Amino acid sequence: MAASSSRGGSFYGGAAPYRSKDGLSTRPAASSDEIQLRIDPMHADFDDEISGLRSQVKQLRNVAQEIGSEAKFQKDFLDQLQMTVIKAQAGVKNNIRKLNKSIIKNGGNHIVHVVLFALLCFTVVYLWSKVSRR
Repeated sequence: MAASSSRGGSFYGGAAPYRSKDGLSTRPAASSDEIQLRIDPMHADFDDEISGLRSQVKQLRNVAQEIGSEAKFQKDFLDQLQMTVIKAQAGVKNNIRKLNKSIIKNGGNHIVHVVLFALLCFTVVYLWSKVSRR
């Protein structure tokens, strides 16, 4: 943005050209294509704001690091959980295979025994209910 010192006008209540309400104003420069800014010390709370921004950035960085470490912990935990589930699935498959081999080897007599036991229990409960009604 080019400006010359001969440019007149009243900005912000009669202040110099290109004057801002935050204390920045232009100075005439050596060439007409340059603008130099002067900061009024009265409005120079920039150091405090910069310090505040630095502390906020520091806090955000700490939060980001905590989030990163928590994400790593959660990932490790999920990996361990996944390995445990895989081992459990392998154990169940192995036990089912052994059980099937045992059933084939010993025969299916245990099913007959379970059915006979259930019929016996049903008969006992039926007879007990008939006797208790009298």
